[in-house]
Amino acid sequence: MGVTISKTRSSARVMLIDAVLLAFICAVPALSHVFAIPFYKLNPMAMCLLAGMLLVRWKGNGYLLAVLLPVVSMLVSGMPVPAVCVCMVTELLTVVGVYDLLERRAGAFVSILAALLSGKVVFYLLKTVLVAPAVLIGTNVWLQLAVIAVFGALFAMIKRRR
Repeated sequence: MGVTISKTRSSARVMLIDAVLLAFICAVPALSHVFAIPFYKLNPMAMCLLAGMLLVRWKGNGYLLAVLLPVVSMLVSGMPVPAVCVCMVTELLTVVGVYDLLERRAGAFVSILAALLSGKVVFYLLKTVLVAPAVLIGTNVWLQLAVIAVFGALFAMIKRRR
């Protein structure tokens, strides 16, 4: 009986965390409009994915969030557009997969850095094929690298404390 109760509490906790992350990601386009600040340039999808990976230590949830974050955001807010949504889902799945492969071998910082960079490479390769935009990279590359470095460092620090 104790096992059932703890699993129920654990499941409720995971669902609550995922719901908060999904609600946040759906609010980002509206917040960007209200405050006239392009929050999307700070890669909120990756931020929510990493938060989910840290808060819920079950890798299956990371894969689930990698799919749900862009899809739910697209369905609720209309952003990203469908072709970019496919690119984002693939990027986030790459992040979880690469991190999963490297975590035990390279440590948290190197693993998450490699995962985030791999995800970006996959995103832009797919975007080139599916969207073929006039401007391939809409956000400054240096800003993207800085965000990846900051997320990687924060992720590794929190991971080490646990």
